[in-house]
Amino acid sequence: MTDTMSRADLWAAIHTERARLAEDLAGLDATAWATPSLCGRWTVEEVVAHLTAAASIGTGRWIVSMLGARFDDGVHNDRRLAEQRGPTPAETLARFRAAVPSTTAATGHTAAWLGEVVVHGQDVRRPLGIATTPSVGAATAVARFFVSRDFAVNSRTAAEGLRLEATDGPFAHGGGPPVRGTTTALVLALAGRRAYLEDLAGEGVAVLASRL
Repeated sequence: MTDTMSRADLWAAIHTERARLAEDLAGLDATAWATPSLCGRWTVEEVVAHLTAAASIGTGRWIVSMLGARFDDGVHNDRRLAEQRGPTPAETLARFRAAVPSTTAATGHTAAWLGEVVVHGQDVRRPLGIATTPSVGAATAVARFFVSRDFAVNSRTAAEGLRLEATDGPFAHGGGPPVRGTTTALVLALAGRRAYLEDLAGEGVAVLASRL
């Protein structure tokens, strides 16, 4: 990742994408906040609380939390989400806004934390019909990280043996049956969001779908 974006650049992109998401969610009514997201069983409000939690826990506290959860990611995430969810959606959003400039993270994989806000941002925007997408630069950094390793998602495994080509930016990777689409659509598909498969084209889409 550092061949195209420095760590400082990645943090700047994280802060920008968090701020853009916060603006997009301002003014939502109670029904919108309760909308199911693309992220499993979480609602829009719960995803936002999760993003705040991710921006509020460093390595030491993350280790303690995971030990307390017996290394169950689901238990860890639910506990930290509950800490950051406010008594009202407005308070949940206020807590997220306060975390926008944070550089706290559980690990030093800065591109992964950019991926956190890029992916979860679309997890809530798409069901709400919000057209905003991450910047091409931010999405490209995440795409390159995702094809380099399996981290929070099995993205490298999903991309194996496929030719991924962005139609709106410089990202291209691999060889084999092609999968073409916007950089954001490629990122979300690699993150396991099946809703984004419909935004992709090429002979490799069926292969990618079979791996999600």
